[in-house]
Amino acid sequence: MTPQIKRYLVGVDEAGRSSVLADALTNEQQREGFYWRSTLWATDHFPPDTAKDGDISAEVVTREPLPGGLIFRALEIQPDEEDVELHKAVLAELDAQVAQSAEASEADKARHPNMHRTRTLDFTTCVRGQIHLVTDENEVLMTPGDTVVLRGGNHAWSNRSDEPCLLVVTLVDADPK
Repeated sequence: MTPQIKRYLVGVDEAGRSSVLADALTNEQQREGFYWRSTLWATDHFPPDTAKDGDISAEVVTREPLPGGLIFRALEIQPDEEDVELHKAVLAELDAQVAQSAEASEADKARHPNMHRTRTLDFTTCVRGQIHLVTDENEVLMTPGDTVVLRGGNHAWSNRSDEPCLLVVTLVDADPK
C-alpha cells in the first residue's frame, strides 16, 4: 500500500556544501485498506533555523503540529470502506494514536466517518487520484493539482473512486480564536 514516493532531506554538510543528508521516509503509519501516511518534515517552532534544527519528523506522531510548529505530510487515502461501522472504528483507532484534540460528534460521523476538526491552518494538494473534501455545509471534488486551504474547522476526506488518492499536506499551528 505504500505509495511510490521518496523523501530527500537536503542541508549543509560539515564542509559547508549542500548535500542530501537523508533519503528515507519517516514516521510511516498505515492501516491496510484505509490509509498510509508519512511525516516528511516537522518543526516545533517557527521560523525554523535551517542551519541548526535537526530532523524531528520521526518524533511527531500527532495529527496536528506541536505548538508553534508545522508538519509536512504525505497521506494516501484508500477508497471509502463500505462497512461504515468498521470505517468509524479504524478511524477512532487512528484518532487515539495521533492524539486527536477534538472528538467528532455522532452527527459529524454520520456525515462521514472521517469527519474531524482541526485548530490548524492546512494547505492540502491532491497529487494523484481524486477525493471529496466534505465540510459541514458542502462538498468539493478534488483532482490532481487542486489545493484547499483549510482554516480550522470540521472536514473529512471521502474517496469515492476505486483508486487510492495521494495528498500532500502542510499543517501549521494556528490560534483557534
